[in-house]
Amino acid sequence: MAEIVLTKTRIHAGVWEGVLTGADTPPDITVTHNGQGIEGATLREDPEVEGQFRVAVPIPAELLSEGVQTFLIANKATDERLASFTVVTGQPLDEDFRAEMELLRAELDMLKRAFRRHCVETS
Repeated sequence: MAEIVLTKTRIHAGVWEGVLTGADTPPDITVTHNGQGIEGATLREDPEVEGQFRVAVPIPAELLSEGVQTFLIANKATDERLASFTVVTGQPLDEDFRAEMELLRAELDMLKRAFRRHCVETS
């Protein structure tokens, strides 16, 4: 059996859309947000391409609030994650991004020092 792949095509009018390939029959999918199931996802055959399915996941307005919201799409039978998408709303997250960049820079500096030390010790 081929690997099932779900590829995002767009988010339009509050609906995440994607294309699922690699399945002979449409799998039962589940969508979750913070561990809670989301209803309304649809999966239908693509009339233009055989063996391909179109997936639509409506994004409930009541789940959109300040900050970052992540949604997971999984194969219900195998619990395998097929895709995920994130929606960022509200105030700009500049401070969060700056803090994350500072952390990444610090980790990169630490790795550079460790690599240089390793090169000196092994040469």
